[in-house]
Amino acid sequence: MPQNALPPASRSSLRPTLRRRLDQIGIGLAGLCAVHCLATLVVISTLGFGGHFLFDESIHRVGLALALGVAAVAIGWGLLRHGRLLPFTIALGGLLLMAAALIVPHGANEFLLTLLGVALVSAGHLMNLRAAR
Repeated sequence: MPQNALPPASRSSLRPTLRRRLDQIGIGLAGLCAVHCLATLVVISTLGFGGHFLFDESIHRVGLALALGVAAVAIGWGLLRHGRLLPFTIALGGLLLMAAALIVPHGANEFLLTLLGVALVSAGHLMNLRAAR
């Protein structure tokens, strides 16, 4: 049954589910980013190979683009729904840290900026989920 054929009450109940799923996807992406960072460290330091793939800049750019897109929709939508600025502010800070990690050379600073950034983005998504209840 197409969404337009649903009564108005049913249509509005679909919106929070989509926004909730986007927040969950955002949290999942943040987790994948953290796993990528940790795996890169472990693989490079213990096995000494894989750097050409795991350090590829395009992985970081695509990850940031996905995080920006999902956060913009989910957290922006949440802000419009519940009006709380804190989840948006926390997530924005995390996205800025993730962007800063693209600027610094590979190493400890990039690793710390990225992990702190994804932790903040994930926290913003969690706060957004709780605020929308």
